Amino acid sequence: MEAPLHPNFPADSPTPASVPSAYWVGPRHLAGDDGCLYDAVADTLAGLGWTGLTIVRGRQEPDEAPEARQVLRSTVLHISSDSLRWAQWVLPDEPFHLGNLPIAWQVSARTDTSSPLAEWSAYFTPDVPAELLTDFLLALDECNHPTTALTGPEAVLDAVTAQGWLRDVEEPHSTAMHPTFTSRLSLGEVPPLIQDADPRVLTTESDEAGPFGWQAWAEPAMGAPFLWAASFGASVPHGLVAAFASSLSSTAPVLRRVLPESTRDRLLRVPAS
Repeated sequence: MEAPLHPNFPADSPTPASVPSAYWVGPRHLAGDDGCLYDAVADTLAGLGWTGLTIVRGRQEPDEAPEARQVLRSTVLHISSDSLRWAQWVLPDEPFHLGNLPIAWQVSARTDTSSPLAEWSAYFTPDVPAELLTDFLLALDECNHPTTALTGPEAVLDAVTAQGWLRDVEEPHSTAMHPTFTSRLSLGEVPPLIQDADPRVLTTESDEAGPFGWQAWAEPAMGAPFLWAASFGASVPHGLVAAFASSLSSTAPVLRRVLPESTRDRLLRVPAS
């Protein structure tokens, strides 16, 4: 049974009269996802030749009409041509939360096709700018060995400090932030439920520190709810996180029609027309 690829979005397109004006806006880490995070990522993956699959599970009672069937879970899965990497759109499936926000995309990779288990996974909530996720996926697609670390964590920090971000005074080797303190990138203990092949994920005692992975988030104001969050498992190669970090800290404006309410007043915008 086929299902809409993005069932949480309305099927009807907005009329021309209701389409808002387009703007070039910055900084991009506060620009949101323009309300089209699924489409932007799915189009990128289709352009890379990844195969898209829709899996629907449901329950139907005897003599029940097909349209009355209860859908229990639906997953949109995009798989690379070598089957070593995949991306799942999980937002309609009531996923777990990250920074009090639901997970929208989960990206995973494995060493070889003999194992069904991912070596690592990365997670992205709604309103993460699509440019960040697509740049991460482009780097993942170009990587011949998606589970092999070729660089150290300094590559991630170098990617953002090269574009004006500041290292944390107390944790200069693990944390950097935007000069306005509205977005951070930090190497620290991964949150619960982050899937990773690092054995310490399963063996760490309650009083011990778990494996470290990169976390990124945007916090429009101190103590305010996060706009978006991203989490990378401990085994995600630093070079791939650096691609995300470079896009995160880029000063190039991004095109938007829909602006987040929480950051609207913080964005510089110029009409696109």
